[in-house]
Amino acid sequence: MTNQDQQEQSANSPEESNEEVSAAGEQKLIEDRLAKAAQLRDKGFDPYPPRFDRTHTSAEATKLFEYVEVMASNGVGDDAEHPRTETVRIAGRVMARRGMGKAAFIDLKDGYGSIQAFARQNTMGDEAYEIVNLLDIGDIIGVEGSVIRTRRGEISVEAQQVTVLTKAIRPLPDKWHGLQDQEIRFRQRYLDLISNDKAMKNALLRSMVVQSMRSFMHDRGFIEVETPILVPVAAGAQATPFETHHNQLDRDLYLRIATELYLKKLIVGGIERVFEIGRLFRNEGLDHDHNPEFTTIESYQAYADYNDVMSMVENMVSYIAKETTGSMVLPAVEGVRPEIDLTPPWPRLDLRAEIKKQTGIDFVETRDVESLSAAMRERNIHVEAGSAWGRLLDKVISSEVEPNLVQPHFLVDYPVEMSPLAKRKPDSDEIVERFEGFVMGTELCNAFTELNDPVDQRDRFEQQEKQRLDFGDDEADRLDEDFLVAIEHGMPPTGGLGLGIDRLTMLIAGEESIREILLFPAMRNT
Repeated sequence: MTNQDQQEQSANSPEESNEEVSAAGEQKLIEDRLAKAAQLRDKGFDPYPPRFDRTHTSAEATKLFEYVEVMASNGVGDDAEHPRTETVRIAGRVMARRGMGKAAFIDLKDGYGSIQAFARQNTMGDEAYEIVNLLDIGDIIGVEGSVIRTRRGEISVEAQQVTVLTKAIRPLPDKWHGLQDQEIRFRQRYLDLISNDKAMKNALLRSMVVQSMRSFMHDRGFIEVETPILVPVAAGAQATPFETHHNQLDRDLYLRIATELYLKKLIVGGIERVFEIGRLFRNEGLDHDHNPEFTTIESYQAYADYNDVMSMVENMVSYIAKETTGSMVLPAVEGVRPEIDLTPPWPRLDLRAEIKKQTGIDFVETRDVESLSAAMRERNIHVEAGSAWGRLLDKVISSEVEPNLVQPHFLVDYPVEMSPLAKRKPDSDEIVERFEGFVMGTELCNAFTELNDPVDQRDRFEQQEKQRLDFGDDEADRLDEDFLVAIEHGMPPTGGLGLGIDRLTMLIAGEESIREILLFPAMRNT
C-alpha cells in the first residue's frame, strides 16, 4: 500500500479525522486557532476575505468529472487512463483532514454535498502548501484545481491553490458522534445543520413542502395574500393570544392566532379563491406537536363546502408527498411509524358514530356538562374541573378517538358548541359541517363549510364570550365586530381550511417531534 493510499484510508479512523473537544480544552483550541489566524495575516493572507469566485458546487464538480470520465472511456481526451477535468474552483467547510507532511486529504462540505480535496506540496509549491498546515476542522476554504480520481477511487479536486475564506475560531462538534444533547441541537441549530445530515435534509424538505403546496394552490386558481400579524382582536380560533402594545397608536394589539377572519373578508370583497401561508402565534404549552409559533396554510373557496375541501386536502397532501418523496406511500420508519398510504380517497368517519364505537358515549344523549362528565368518569377519562361541554368532548376525542387514526382519516360533523365559525348541517341544529384530518393520531387540518349568516355568527360569538366569563376559558373565540360588519354585506357559501405545515413536514419526514422540523423552536430558559 502506498503512502497516499494509507493517508486516504485513514478517513475511516475517527481519532484522526476530527477533534475530540472537552470543555476544559476548548479555550486552548480557540487560542490555537486565533494564533493561526494571526499567522495567516503575517503571511499576507486575509483569513476573512470578502469574496471567492466559485465555479462549481461539490455536486457540479463531481458530475463534471463523471462526464469527463465517460468521455475518456470512449477515447475522447488526452489521457484516457487518468482523466481529469478543466480547472474548477470549489468552496466548502473542512469536515475532516487526513495526512501529514507533504500530502493531505481534506473533506469539504457545501450546501450541495461533499467532495474530497487532495493537496500535495510538490503540486502546490512550498509557500502555497503552508496554508494547508494552518487549516482546522470547521474552516471554510476555497480550492482551485482539476477534478481527478485518486488511487483509491475517490473523486477529488487536486489542489493547485487553497484559500482560507473563513477561519473558524470555535471547534465543531465531533463529526463521528454529532450533537448528542437535544437542547444544544435545537439552541444551536447551525451546528446541527453542519454535523447532522438529517437535520439538513429536514430543512430542505420543509422548503420543498411549501413550494409544492404553493404550486398546487396556484394551479387551482387560488390567489396568495398576506394579512396582518398584529391585530386588534385575536379571533378566528380557540386559543390564548400573545398581547403587545403599540406606543404611537396607544392601543393594545395581539399576535394573530389565525388568518381566518381577514381572509373571509377578502371572500366578501370578491376574491373567490384565496390562501395565505403564514406564521400563527398561540400562548400554549410545548410538546412534540406544539410550538407557540407555527406555520399554516389557510384557504377559502367561494361556492364550495366542506366536501369540496376534503377532496382538496387529500389531493394536496398526496400531491406534496409525491413531489417531495416520489410516492404517495410513505415508507415505515422503525420506532416512529408504519407505512402510511396517503393515496386518495381517505376514509370519512362520522364523529358521533366513532366516539360511540370507541367509548360508548353518545354526545347527543349527554348534552350537558354533568351528564358528559359522568359518562367520562365511568370510562376513566380525565374530567378537568370547570370545563365547558365542548372542552370535555374535545378531551374524549383526543384521548379515545384520535390515537386510533394512524392511517389518514377525516372525522366529520362536529357539535355546534365546538365550532363557532362553521355552518350548521341543513338537517340539524346541533351539528355543523366541519371535518378534521388525522394521520398518525395527530390532527393535520381543520376545515368547515363557513358560517355566512351574520345573525347566527353574532350569536355564536356572543356565546363564546359568555363561555369565557362563565368558565374562565381564555381560549374561547372572540367577537370581532369588524368581521361581523363585513359578512353583513354578504359572504357567498364558502369552504375553508387550516392545515399545519410543520406537522405535514413531520409526517413526510418521519419525525416524532415538531422541534426536528422547526429551525428555531421555542426553548425553555437554560
